[in-house]
Amino acid sequence: MKPISIQLYSVREQTQHDLPGVLSRIAEIGYKGVEPAGLQGRSPKGFRALLDDLGLVASSTHGPLPTAENVNEIVETAQALGYDMVISGKSPDDFRTRDAILAAAEQFQTAAELLKPHGVRMGYHNHWWEFDEIDGRLGYEIFLEAAPDVFSEMDTYWACNFGAVDVPAMVAKHAARLPILHIKDGPLVRDEPHTAVGAGKMDVPAVIGAADADVLEWLVVELDECAGDMMDAVAASYAYLTGQGLAAGNK
Repeated sequence: MKPISIQLYSVREQTQHDLPGVLSRIAEIGYKGVEPAGLQGRSPKGFRALLDDLGLVASSTHGPLPTAENVNEIVETAQALGYDMVISGKSPDDFRTRDAILAAAEQFQTAAELLKPHGVRMGYHNHWWEFDEIDGRLGYEIFLEAAPDVFSEMDTYWACNFGAVDVPAMVAKHAARLPILHIKDGPLVRDEPHTAVGAGKMDVPAVIGAADADVLEWLVVELDECAGDMMDAVAASYAYLTGQGLAAGNK
């Protein structure tokens, strides 16, 4: 079983008011890690201190695309927080044509090359638009082929593209590029809120089971929005994944 983390974007509204309290609740639930998407105005060392006090680690992070201008700051933050995976994404416009995809891939490949000397890896987080077809191929696959040094943090719910894509097959096909899976669940209906993991229509055991255990490092829960209380959904997602023997937590 791989360790379980949570993308803090899931609890963005709660952390705006009480970051220490939310992190304490996440640790109490049993999560091993968190995946920040910004540090809520805290310094990297200050954020790290909060995690250390609660027995949490930073599994990875979402943030801006590394460039020659910001790469030193991104590396310093990674070193302070103790992760080596930096992830970013692109907009629907960047996946409307093959040329746009290739341009986006070039940016990510350049970012990966900037990070590599520092021992930090560059990853791509998808939404659904990467799983539309362009010239008979999935945009996602065109991108990966053109950015060979970029790993995929596959968001497995969005990758389903509302039922159009066989996600376990996609995970198996690209398992060598998948050190992280984003695990979310829901009705597979556009613009409808997500559910706790295990309460929606995703075949979560099949998705996780398709990954390469020698490559996969983390399972990261992410719920963009939820019809009920988000913290309850965060707790229920943990209970499902650990209770089914799909992920390893601290409890």
